[in-house]
Amino acid sequence: MKRLVIYTVVAGMLSVGAIATANAQSKFEGAYGQVGIGYENVTPSTSSSLSYGGVNVPTSISLNNSNSFAGTATIGYTFAVNNDFLLGIGGEYSPIEGQTQNITYNVAGVSVPGGTYQKKNSYNFFVSPGLAVGTDGLAYAKVGFTGASFNTGGDTTNYTGYSLGLGYKQIITGGLYGFGEVNYMSYGNQTSTQSAVVAGHVLTSSITSSANVTNLLVGLGYKF
Repeated sequence: MKRLVIYTVVAGMLSVGAIATANAQSKFEGAYGQVGIGYENVTPSTSSSLSYGGVNVPTSISLNNSNSFAGTATIGYTFAVNNDFLLGIGGEYSPIEGQTQNITYNVAGVSVPGGTYQKKNSYNFFVSPGLAVGTDGLAYAKVGFTGASFNTGGDTTNYTGYSLGLGYKQIITGGLYGFGEVNYMSYGNQTSTQSAVVAGHVLTSSITSSANVTNLLVGLGYKF
């Protein structure tokens, strides 16, 4: 009988411990800041039209993809909806300029150098639903509003669009954690139209451009 009582008490203690572990609060609830580094790919897309004296001239634009080093700085706050589900909000900025790539205009079968383009000053505001993995891990997604500047031959065009991301965070010690994530940004169309008089005839050009960006990041953060 005495042995049965001891077993019952031990079993009860283990049961309470299991419940406490299951109900433990994620260590990621609260404010945080992080920095990440990695790789970025920029894929631009364009369509164009050209007319001279009312006659359409065959034209197209070729742009090389840009592959470069990437880096972001992020601040945010994570709310605990319950013990398993968390919801974060945040903003991130990338001060690193992308690789400069060439632009080539193809006019009536003749290739003409058109300068270069370069991505700069990108930002992203996002919400981040996540699932707790124990108390020390967090798997999360990101959905946001993003913007970036593209410098083309001295002219700057600002683009906006949407962003999607997936990632994972793991506590290392205290509030220090490591993370890895992949992000996709889609920047919507921008159209530029110019006209000039050449040899007594009106020359009109119109260019519509957009871009998709993918990055892979790893980094460190701190949950305050």
